[in-house]
This record gives sequence, structure tokens and C-alpha cells, in this order.
Amino acid sequence: MRKLILGALSLVWVCCLQAQNLSGYVKDAQGNLLAFSSILIKGTTRGVSANAKGFYSMSLEPGSYTLVCQYIGFQAQEKTIRIANQAVQLDFVLEPQRYDLKEVVVRTGGEDPAYPIIRKAIAKRPDYLYEIKKFTAEVYIKGQLQLRDYPNRFFGRKITFDDGDSSKKKMIFLSETLARYSVEAPAKAKVEVLSTKVSGRSGAFGFSDPELISFYENIVPLGDGLNPRGFISPIAAGALNYYRYKFEGTFYENGKEISRIRVIPKRKYEPLFSGYINIIEDEWRLHSLRLQLLRDQQMQLLDSLTVEQLYVPSGTVWVVKNQVVYPSGKIFGFDFFGSFVQVYDRYDLNPAFGKKYFDNIVLKFYDSSNKKTMAYWDSIRPLPLLPEELTDYRKKDSIEKVRNDPRYMDSVDRKRNKFTLSGLVFTGHSFTHRKNKTSLSAESLLSSLNYNVVEGPVVSYSPVWRKRFEGRRSLQITPYLRYGIANQHFNAYVTTRYTFGKKYFNSVFFSAGRRVTQFNNAQPVGARNNSIATLFFENNHLKIYEANFLRLGYNAGLGKGLTFSASIQYQDRFPLENLQDPVYWKDHPNRNFTPNYPTELVNVNMQRNQAAMANLGLVWRPGGKYIEFPDRTVGIGSKYPTVSLNLIQGVRGLLGSDVDYTRWRVSANDELELKMGGNLNYRVEAGGFLRKNQVYLPDYQHFIGNQTVVAVDPLSGFQLAPYYRYSNTSTFYTTLHAEYHLNGLLTNKIPGFRKFNWFLVLGGSFLHVKDGKNYGEVSVGLENIFKLFRLDYVRGYEQHGLNLQGIRIHLPFFLDRRLED
Repeated sequence: MRKLILGALSLVWVCCLQAQNLSGYVKDAQGNLLAFSSILIKGTTRGVSANAKGFYSMSLEPGSYTLVCQYIGFQAQEKTIRIANQAVQLDFVLEPQRYDLKEVVVRTGGEDPAYPIIRKAIAKRPDYLYEIKKFTAEVYIKGQLQLRDYPNRFFGRKITFDDGDSSKKKMIFLSETLARYSVEAPAKAKVEVLSTKVSGRSGAFGFSDPELISFYENIVPLGDGLNPRGFISPIAAGALNYYRYKFEGTFYENGKEISRIRVIPKRKYEPLFSGYINIIEDEWRLHSLRLQLLRDQQMQLLDSLTVEQLYVPSGTVWVVKNQVVYPSGKIFGFDFFGSFVQVYDRYDLNPAFGKKYFDNIVLKFYDSSNKKTMAYWDSIRPLPLLPEELTDYRKKDSIEKVRNDPRYMDSVDRKRNKFTLSGLVFTGHSFTHRKNKTSLSAESLLSSLNYNVVEGPVVSYSPVWRKRFEGRRSLQITPYLRYGIANQHFNAYVTTRYTFGKKYFNSVFFSAGRRVTQFNNAQPVGARNNSIATLFFENNHLKIYEANFLRLGYNAGLGKGLTFSASIQYQDRFPLENLQDPVYWKDHPNRNFTPNYPTELVNVNMQRNQAAMANLGLVWRPGGKYIEFPDRTVGIGSKYPTVSLNLIQGVRGLLGSDVDYTRWRVSANDELELKMGGNLNYRVEAGGFLRKNQVYLPDYQHFIGNQTVVAVDPLSGFQLAPYYRYSNTSTFYTTLHAEYHLNGLLTNKIPGFRKFNWFLVLGGSFLHVKDGKNYGEVSVGLENIFKLFRLDYVRGYEQHGLNLQGIRIHLPFFLDRRLED
């Protein structure tokens, strides 16, 4: 059976190459295969690349050709061949590059000869950064990730890939894309995906953004996850402050003298590369490079990342022909490695772009781009698939067909939908019916139990039912059930949301019933935090009331970065009082529970009232960039701030409504990338009451405060402020929240400490209320602690009033249940 399988795979591979009339291997003199070598037709940028096993194939019209084979660190080799009607095999055996050091004289204590070369390359860097004013090219992208090993369980759950293979070595991702890449300096770019494929996911869109890495940039960005500051190029304007260089000789290629320079970081824990760059003499431009990043260079998530680039001449300029990125790492026991290959071809250095060609769509997937046949891919692929890649395609495509069979779906659902005691108590349950595209999620009992001094022990339960339709359409129904054991109040309501829209997201929602909610309807106090504060510290931060309510709303994407929202809500509000004898587990002398209303604002509880409110909102993100799929458009951000406008009208007399007011709010927020300087995030807001003829406690302008050790969102709340101390009905208020993430800018200079890769973060929040109290907070903290946590020391100041201080912990995976979602 094994021989039959191997024979079948060999036959498939041969059949895939029938359309290619030239093929062969690229090796060194010892027979080692040279992965991703470049094979070009001399004098052009047309060519192919070898695969990871050194095998290449290409299709040529009959005639004579001179082929050039190149691999970084080896001498280029030329061969002339004549193509007729029969397939030809042409192998290349490359010799290691010989570096000439005869004319180099290095005196004791003198400067290495690499430095004059690097200085000239640095001086020419701005010229080459935008040397090519505009271009188009076809780019083939192939990405793969493989596992070497993985744990049997992850967070208590068994790891299974459902592929019938018990081996720990697996191909977990394989994707191919052919795209047209268009650029106009300095900042216009567009990618049009002509075809894309993901192994085992016929409806998916593969890794399609070329991500052409330019080492002519001072700061080389390689994704926020690896290092938000980016990495310093070896030929950056200030590179001599960060790198040491060593001249390792010269070689000649096509009559040009090329210098090989070794790049060495001066210090650990700086975002720096190590490796080799090859620079063309007299032109002082890059010829090729192989550079590496390690964890010691402030790289996160990965253990190592290697970048290889090969440039080729195209007229009077040089362009990137091949780029290969090799990531590897080990996270939570998942040991992985991979390669992401980009092969550029069909360069046009003088394209005629239409007037509106560069718009807000930066990545466009054409219709049916993910429906191409394997025969199509065999005809356009510039490097052959590896045998293991062919196997992965065949295996996963077959598995996908099986998984889409209704009988298989039912059997898998029966297996996965089993009820467990641990799910009931600790983790919750999720039940799916894939054939009908429905799911039901139920939370655990542990997360459903809480305590407060008004209701006593509380049991709350809110299962979520979802159904997906074609395209973006989906329906979600969530019933909320809540019972206070001590006050014997049962509250229930239901929320329904329907999402639709082809190009932009739209949704309508409906919610009605009876609920418990906080006076600040933004729900600033988490139920779990309040339970802990009540039982252990005798603090009842939660201030709540009951209401019969009805709410209708509509959200719509309008394009051009605009989103519109409208809602109307009616509440019949009832006050609630504390229990006669609430429970606490630890007594604190001189501390008593406060009444169930904001004592900073009023002396008695709210009276029953009715409120009808209309809310209009508009969010604008100018200059937004988008990815356009055949059936939808997805926003990916903008370099401009997001501006939000909101108007709330209390409508007196509607359904007996008592309220009568008009409140406005405008805000702007943004995240500013300062490259090596870190990131600056901010949010500024202003608002107030235009009219306030009749206002009740829930209608006040409230702010997000915090009186527990677990931090709130730094850009929307105050870490130390009492929850209702600054609530008001003023005609004007303004807030500012800002955070400066240094991302290792200073901490990487501290010996011993820098190896932890913890980053300094500074923050400030300020509130001004007209004819009211002014309040401010400043903080200093450390983030990226064990890649998960952040710890802040915060000081709070009130004009002629409070002077607070405290520690706040940011827990990204700590989800505290709110009274209302």
C-alpha cells in the first residue's frame, strides 16, 4: 500500500509538470539542494524560483535562451539552452561565492573597510527609497506553516486536527495567491488578487498582501505583533549608532563589483538585524541580503525570523525579484516553522494609472478568484509544489468534501455537543448544528452566580442562539434571565439582532422586558468585581434600579468611513432598596454599606418615573482604507482620527414620559505610531446639556469610574475616580485620556531588567466640568508582563479635593459579567 501511495503521488507530480517544458534542480557542489533559488531569462525580470527542495520548472516557447541561476552566497551561473517540442531537464550546480580580499589592507586599530561602503550606502538610501516613482508587477505569494510538535491538551482541552493523522508533524496552513501589485510613490499602493487558494478551505481567501519589505526605509515594519516600534535598517540614517560592520570581500557579477558586509548589532535588546548585505560598488545600492531577527532583538512571539531578498536589474534600476521570510517559534508548546515566498514578475516601470485608480480600496479580491482549478494553478505557478504540499492539498480537499457531507456534520455535532459536568460548572457549553448553520452558547454556573446588597445571591443566565445565512446575514437571539434570591425579584428580557448588508454592515435590533440596570447605563461596575468588593471588603459599589423597557435600533454603514445609528428607548423605572441585613464575609470596622443610590448626587432614592429617549449617532473615520471581497467590504483603519457625534433627546409626554432634556456629545480618538518612539493613543470628548427641564439620575452625564484593583479601559474611564462623584447636568464638560506606550524605548537600556521585555507605559486622564469639579489622573506602569498583563501605579487629583493613589492591574482575558450587554 505504501508503494502504491508513493507511486500515485509521483504520478500526480509528473502530470503537474507536463505543461512545463523545462525543469531541473539547483544544488551546490556537495549536492545540497538550494531552496528558493532564482532562475531568470538573462536581461529580463522574467523567471521562476526553485521550491524548498531546490526544484524548478518553467514553460518556454521554442527557441534559444540564456538562463541565469542565482542564490545568495553563491556564484551566479549562466547556461544557454535550446527549447524544442520535448521536455528538457537542466540542472545547476552553484559554487560558493569567492570573496576577493587581496586589495584590502586593515591596519591595527584602523577602521574596517566596510564602514566607507556603508556610509556611501546610507548617503544614497534616500535616492533609492523613491527611485522607482511608480510600477506594477505580478506577484506570486506562497505561505506555509508547519508544526514540529504540539501539546496533547491546551487549557484542559484535547488538541485534535480531525485529519486521521496522529503524527505531531503537520502542515497547518498552506496558501497561494497571484496578484497585481501597483505602487505610486510616496504612499499609494493597491493589490488586486487575481487568484487565491487555501488548502482545505475552498471558500477562503489566502495570504494576499505582498508586504514588500524595503530596507531603504529607516524603520522596517514587520507587523505590530513582532515589535510595535519596527526594526532599524542596517543602512538607516542613524545605523552607525546601532550596528558594527565587517567587510568580508568582493565578488563580480555581470561586470559589477559587489561587496559582502556582515551586519552585527552593537547591543542586545535593541530592534536590530544580524546577517549579511551585499552592496554594489559605485552605485551603493542593495544587491541581495540575508538578515535575521532573534528574541534578543526585542522580537516577540517568534524565536527567529529570517528575511532573504534578491534584486535584479530592470533597465537602469534594480527591483526585488524574490523575497522569502522564514518564521519559527514555540508558543504554549506549539513548535512551528514556515516560509512565505514572494516572486515578482512582469514589472512595468511606467504604468498609466487612471485618475481614480488609487482609491480607498487597498486590497481587492476579484469575483471567483478563489474558485480556480488545479490545472490553472499548475499553469501559472512560478515554483513547483513540494511533494508534501501536493499531499496536503489532496488530503485536505478530500477531507473538506467529507466534512461538508450532512451525515458527517451530524456525527461530528453529536460528538462535540456532549453535555459535560465541567462545562456546566466551569467552562460553559457551545452546541452547534453546522448543517443548519445554528449554534447555542450557554455560560457556566460559576459565571452566573454573583452577590449584591440589593438582591442578595443572584442567578443570571443568558444563552445565545445564532443562525447564519448566506453572505453577511445572521440572526442572534439572547434571552436574559435573572433572579434575586433574597429580594425574590425575577427579571427577564430578550434581545434580537439581525445583521445584513452586502457591501457594508447593517443591523437592526429589538430588546424588551424587565431588567436590572445601573444608574449609569454604561454599566461601569462588573458583577464579579462587585461581589468580591461586597463580600470581602464591605463595599457595595453597584447602584441599581429595575425597569420595564422597550428598545429599537438601527445601525448602517454608509461608506466613505461613515456609520449611522438611531435608536428609541422607553423605560418605566422603579427604585430598589438595600436588604435589611446584607451578608459580608469579612467585617471592616468603621465601614458600612451605603444606600442603593449615588450618595454623592442625592440624599434620597429615585422616585418611579417614565422615560422615552431618542438617540442619533454618526461615526466618521475619514481616509479609511478597505479590503474589498466579492460580497463585502471590510475597513482596516485610517491615518486620521475617528470622530463620533451623538445627540440624545428626552421626549416628554410620549407614552407618559416624564423626562425633558437634550444632551450632546462629540469625541475623537486615534492611535499615533511614533516608530522607534513608541505609540501615542488618545481620546478627547466634549458634551453637555442643551436643555434640562426634567432629568432623573439615569439621565445624568456619567463617567466610567473605578474603585477596584482591576483596571478599566484607559481610554474611556478613570482608574481611581468614584463611580458617581463627577456625574452632572452641566451645560459643558470635556475629558481627555492619553497613553504613551514606549514599547521598550527606555527599558531596553536597563541591564538585567531588559531581558524580561517589559515595556514602560505612561498615562493621563483629565476631566473639566463647567461650574463643577475638575479631576485628573497620571499613571506609570509596566506592560507586556509575561506577554499578558500590565501593572500601573496611578495618582488622582481633584482641585481642592481628593488626592488618591492606587495600583491597577490590566487583565486582557478577564471578562467580568455586566448587567446588560
